[in-house]
Amino acid sequence: MPTSIYFGGEARLPAFVKALLDPSAYPQPTTHVELRQTHISYVFLTGQYAYKVKKAVNFGFLDYSTLAKRQHFCHEEVRLNSRLCREIYLGVVEVREGDGRVWIGSGGRLVDYAVKMVQLPEDRIMDRLLAANKVSLAMVERVANKLAEFYRHARTGPDVEQYGEPRWIATNTDENFAQTAPYVGRTIDADQFRSIRNYTDEFLRKHYALFQQRIAQGFVRDGHGDLRAENVCFVDGLCIFDCVEFNERLRCGDVVSDIAFLAMDLDRVGRLDLSSSFFEAHIAASGDARAREVLDFYKIYRAYVRGKVESFKLDEPEIPEVEKRRSQEAARSYFELATRYARR
Repeated sequence: MPTSIYFGGEARLPAFVKALLDPSAYPQPTTHVELRQTHISYVFLTGQYAYKVKKAVNFGFLDYSTLAKRQHFCHEEVRLNSRLCREIYLGVVEVREGDGRVWIGSGGRLVDYAVKMVQLPEDRIMDRLLAANKVSLAMVERVANKLAEFYRHARTGPDVEQYGEPRWIATNTDENFAQTAPYVGRTIDADQFRSIRNYTDEFLRKHYALFQQRIAQGFVRDGHGDLRAENVCFVDGLCIFDCVEFNERLRCGDVVSDIAFLAMDLDRVGRLDLSSSFFEAHIAASGDARAREVLDFYKIYRAYVRGKVESFKLDEPEIPEVEKRRSQEAARSYFELATRYARR
């Protein structure tokens, strides 16, 4: 019998999202549907394919508030992710409704858009492999080598390089601090907030010349922007997916900002050996001898971003309470990690 599985329990979901839990809504034969949520999207897993629908939200740095914007960013997601994982991004499809039902396809009234992807095997995604102690040094070195080749050919030039300038980096960090201020006392304490902000502001002031040198040396590129362990899948072609498509200034920057994201993720689960090997492999493959000088700065930035994103979930009405509690604990762990980096 066809089944639908919503990981997270009962929640206040839009009607069309609830309707997409019905296996009959999909063009291919499907016996079950699982719904996964982030703070910005609904992802429907159908076995063979995954469909991602963007939430109608506006966080300032991300604006999916209109149907036209969601359509645009669906196409951008396919275009940009095809750089590192072409084989799974199949295109943009329409969500339609009529006669009391909702489906993926044509006809009826347009409701929204979805990115259609090949569903990746979850047991081959890096965060799952880390939990099972199945990630080796050779595997993280493989990731570093693929990324080095990607960065060599990634877009650069003045319109990209501007995002490596301290003024733009400060725009990103100031935005983070402004958006996390409401969570002081909830996911981050006041001392942590001050410590991280003081470190960040001081580093930017003291190392202006270093950031300019990195631009001149070609280390600012149109990168990934969200290089987490859960976005790396060890299939035959090594798929690195789900890059930032919604904001160029959060995707473009120093390549170490990307590398630091995954290194931070590995640190967080206690795999300092993998983190170190990954970073050293990056240096060897890229020839970036001065990458170490900015590594901790960008690790702090990335840990803080993750703490912010997890904090946002506390105010999402459709997120179940049990998931909000997990997000609160995750946010605290990210902010604690950022504080340890800043104080060492």
